Amino acid sequence: MINLKGLEQHELESLAEKEGESSYRGRQLFSWIYQKGIFSFQEMTNLSQGLRDRFSSIWNIQEIEAIKIQHSEERDAAKFLFQLKDGERIESVLMYFENRLSVCLSTQVGCAFKCAFCASGLKGWKRNLESWEIVDQFLQIQKRNKDRISNIVFMGIGEPLNNYDNTMKAIKILHDPLGAGIGMRHITISTVGIVPEIRKLAEEGAPIRLAVSLHAPVDELRGKLLPINKKYKISELIEACRYYQSKIRRRISFEYTLIKGVNDDLELAKKLASLVKGIICHVNLIPLNPMSEYPHQAPDSKHVRAFQFVLEKSGIPASVRQERGQDIQAACGQLRLEMENRKVCA
Repeated sequence: MINLKGLEQHELESLAEKEGESSYRGRQLFSWIYQKGIFSFQEMTNLSQGLRDRFSSIWNIQEIEAIKIQHSEERDAAKFLFQLKDGERIESVLMYFENRLSVCLSTQVGCAFKCAFCASGLKGWKRNLESWEIVDQFLQIQKRNKDRISNIVFMGIGEPLNNYDNTMKAIKILHDPLGAGIGMRHITISTVGIVPEIRKLAEEGAPIRLAVSLHAPVDELRGKLLPINKKYKISELIEACRYYQSKIRRRISFEYTLIKGVNDDLELAKKLASLVKGIICHVNLIPLNPMSEYPHQAPDSKHVRAFQFVLEKSGIPASVRQERGQDIQAACGQLRLEMENRKVCA
């Protein structure tokens, strides 16, 4: 049976027409699934009973299963652990801000890039998520919240640009005004720096926000923290970012996780400022979210502010990311890793 979730509006229209119905039926289905969050044909009340019965006999609308939901003590974040049809697990995080709800979605089961301080890749890469599995994270979270989710960040488990086609299809579905209607300017793709795909994304022409995981301004250090740097050097990455900005005309965010004694030297802050000079950008300083598998700590708040001051004095806007959900292991991959380790020990 064909799974309707993960199909774009024009694809649902074509399916309806193949069944002898008008394309309008496809638009109705699209609205029910993506705007109203209805996954049962029997609840689609503007379809006749005959149509509901026929559609349910030839198509289905699959769902991923939320097997664990954790809320932070301050109620500013919620982490969702989802189980997929093949038994694999992924995570999503909902973040509450004063004027918006933002959701962080996964694009892969595991991650192949093995960044030193990230839990996502500790169990390796298993597979890409299909477009419907990406979209359904959003839908499952939205149906549990009365307020509308307004922002999407592809910064969960996996590398979005390493699952390019499925990620872009999910974005198109979630952007569609007949569905969730999330504006492209409210969608962010985070990447470790896959240079050809950054350039490919630039050619799409969509005003998607780009966030680049930099974490060090020199090749030797970045190569230790992010092995991808051995393939795409910092100079190539920065050149691709400049190209992206020339095409998209959007501010780029550079993510910089501050690790005590590793990449927090103030001389590195000066080098970082020099590296990104001339790019309309913002540096997100992220004090390390500790985990047992990476025996390092975040610098103290005074040192974090000093690092920020060096950047700002050099004309580079920088802010310290507000920490949310540490008590629920909201950093990428931590909850999944804990559950995977429990399975191994069981």
